[in-house]
Amino acid sequence: MDLEARSLQPNVKAVHLAKLREYKSDLNNLKSEHKRLASANSNQAARDDLLESGMADAMSVSANQRGRLMMSTERLNESSDRIKESRRTMLETEELGVSILQDLHQQRQSLLHANDTLHGVDDNISKSKKILTNMSRRMSRNKWIISSIIVVLVVAIALILYFKLSK
Repeated sequence: MDLEARSLQPNVKAVHLAKLREYKSDLNNLKSEHKRLASANSNQAARDDLLESGMADAMSVSANQRGRLMMSTERLNESSDRIKESRRTMLETEELGVSILQDLHQQRQSLLHANDTLHGVDDNISKSKKILTNMSRRMSRNKWIISSIIVVLVVAIALILYFKLSK
């Protein structure tokens, strides 16, 4: 009982240790009174008185102490049950937190992958834009070249016709 009282929380421990000291002191007083009466009165009447009065006092003190002890034990059991329930709740909360952290990690990985893919797409769009711009320039240049060739051919045909028809 002394060890159990010492292992309690400090605010409860002081009360229980004080009660325990009181119980020990009562027990020691009863033991010393019992020894004194047993050795002092050796005749049967003294023994009968001792048994009757001592037992009545011891019974009432013992019943009182037993009642206090039962209440203390009940409170201790209730506290133990609350601690077990709190521990169970804590473990459930921890499991839930771990699950949430795993989900968040997976979502982060998905977002990072999407970000990388988006950068890849952006790079491809930039390359495509450069290619299309170069193709547009070449097309314009080719139009100018073809237009120039057509103009040269028209001028050449006109000159040929002019020289052929003028002779």
